[in-house]
Amino acid sequence: MHKPIKYVEKAASIAANAVWFVFDRLNRINQNPSFTPRWSDRPLQKSWEKTKPPLGWPRETDSLCPKCVPEARRDILDGRKDWRDLLHEKVGEIKAQIIERDGKILMVKECPVHGKFEDVMAIDTAFFRHLEEVFPGRDIRAHNDDRLHNHGSSTIRHGRGSVLTVDLTNRCNMMCDPCFMDANQVGFVHELTWDDIMTLLDNAISIKPKRQMSVQFSGGEPTLSPYFLDAVRYARKVGYTSVQAATNGIEFAKSPEFCRQAADAGLRYVYLQFDGIGNAANSHRAVGNLFDVKLRAIENLWSNGVDIVPVTTIINGINNEQVGRIIQFALDNPKKIPFLSFQPVSFTGRDEAVTEERRKAQRYTLSHLAHDVKNQLRIGEPARDWYPISFISTFSDWSDLVHGPEAQWGQLSCGCHPNCGVGMAIMVDKHTKEAVPFTAFVNADQLAKDVARVNDAARGKWLSIIGMGLSLARNYDPFKSPSEFRIKDLLKKFDKTFGATGKSYGKVDGTRSRHDIDKRRDDRWNFLFVAGMWFQDLFNYDFRRTEQCIIPYATQEGEISFCAYNTGIGWRQIIEKMHMTATLTKWYNEHGRHEIFAGGKSVKLATAEHSMLLRDEIVTTDVQHDLDRLGIAKTAREEKLRARDAKLVQNDPEHAQMMRLYRKHVLKEPDSVEFVPLNGIEPAKPNGKPAERKEEVGSFGD
Repeated sequence: MHKPIKYVEKAASIAANAVWFVFDRLNRINQNPSFTPRWSDRPLQKSWEKTKPPLGWPRETDSLCPKCVPEARRDILDGRKDWRDLLHEKVGEIKAQIIERDGKILMVKECPVHGKFEDVMAIDTAFFRHLEEVFPGRDIRAHNDDRLHNHGSSTIRHGRGSVLTVDLTNRCNMMCDPCFMDANQVGFVHELTWDDIMTLLDNAISIKPKRQMSVQFSGGEPTLSPYFLDAVRYARKVGYTSVQAATNGIEFAKSPEFCRQAADAGLRYVYLQFDGIGNAANSHRAVGNLFDVKLRAIENLWSNGVDIVPVTTIINGINNEQVGRIIQFALDNPKKIPFLSFQPVSFTGRDEAVTEERRKAQRYTLSHLAHDVKNQLRIGEPARDWYPISFISTFSDWSDLVHGPEAQWGQLSCGCHPNCGVGMAIMVDKHTKEAVPFTAFVNADQLAKDVARVNDAARGKWLSIIGMGLSLARNYDPFKSPSEFRIKDLLKKFDKTFGATGKSYGKVDGTRSRHDIDKRRDDRWNFLFVAGMWFQDLFNYDFRRTEQCIIPYATQEGEISFCAYNTGIGWRQIIEKMHMTATLTKWYNEHGRHEIFAGGKSVKLATAEHSMLLRDEIVTTDVQHDLDRLGIAKTAREEKLRARDAKLVQNDPEHAQMMRLYRKHVLKEPDSVEFVPLNGIEPAKPNGKPAERKEEVGSFGD
């Protein structure tokens, strides 16, 4: 039985629907032209002016050969080819087809030298179609950007981005797998100087459209940089309101004082590596007490005013069973977890040479994520409650309109390709823990269409606010919303997000205080956003995605798409070597070695106590065994060990047995997984018969 107020709200929704039709009809008369804001040299776009890449299927796009690219990159790194050739040559590029087969969406391509390649893009065609159909279009084309956007086929061409990534160092205090940058393994240190950091941040605000980007300091492990706190402080000084760190959390877990210093410097969010619930679920990272580290980091950061976004690299057969557990953890702790980010594995960095067998077994797509959430947690319909991250750009356009032509910055706009990122919003009552998908009680499709019509009319601040209010009210179903949720809470949420009316919910700029932080946190409702961001690798690379990237890397050679930098032709390896700080030997001689946690080593914590709600039933006490049962390697290192051992067994079986015993008894690596040679080829015994033996699974740290 619904509360009486719900019936009153239903009547208000029906009334708002009637008023909307009058408002909308009048709003179509003599619509205003778009204005050009101070943060752009081009006018705001009408909905029909937004461009879109080719969508649907079958379609053709530009991609890369997974074999040609590493060869071409090696030629550049070894000096046989000039890196500037990348600016005018289509190095490693081939055409790809996006097709449907057996109820899946695939990318298929063929290199004249290396043959055919194919990979899965989605396991649900309805989900994939929905994402592309509701994509509102690209952001304003980037301009005033020639100095920073000049990378040939990899050039970013649309928008200003949402998160500027700045790698402060390639040093890391872990050595885990996967790692898209191959930290601690490249033989040299690439670390930004203070002048580098200031230059990159200053350059970033020169590009238009000048949007209110987040700045994320990353690495390696950014907290190892001696300039970490200064970098956070400077980013806030020049105008970025959302300063973040992508971190494994070790330094934050060890020192509450360091957390306080980071908060005082202006750190607003920590994107915390978080691969599962329990130490066993994180054991593939090869740190003995890594989950304890995560909980302690959350405790220290939150108590000092920094918000936490758990970030999960999700891999089939390794931790895909953790999806529901991680979301349940967030639902149980809504005051401390406002956002979740799942990142399906990208086979790059340490994993670029992945075997086809492991790639197919471990491939995880955004559609896998949507279905795992539904199956494991019983929340969300894939083709109803999940939207491309770029869906929010219609509401960003509305905010730009409301804030007018004199605004110094545009609204943050996530204008990425619909195949890049998705999200589902869950409205969570912090008091009762009741949770309902936002799109279960708000008709998001119609809401976006309504808001686009408001934007196209360009009436000015208050008429645009009235239009948004009417649309929210008419698309709201009070009978399906959380029991204590009210229409006023819905209106307040949108106002708090976009700052439309000017009411203060707690400042977020460089002058914010602890009072502002607590005031924003005092909201009863947590708009928990469960995001999925799928970074590309050479097997599914699409230049249509690269050119509208919203997560550019700031480098000494300009700003480069996240995927082009970490995958693509391999701009990371090229630029880091070009601007190498020192060889490892020289660095260690001058600075000493920093501590690395690997091989099961634990982090020494002052205490492992925390105040999080942690249900026993979601804590994982054993690793996932899917790949063990299939006899498939779990990591790049394990693949290398197997390949080496297969060769060694064939050539010198006695030495192979000695190495096996050494790794088992000296390095303490497990000896429990059946040895399955690559490509199904069994090593031979000296007598020519197949070998019958078991081999161990290796771990990092030796």
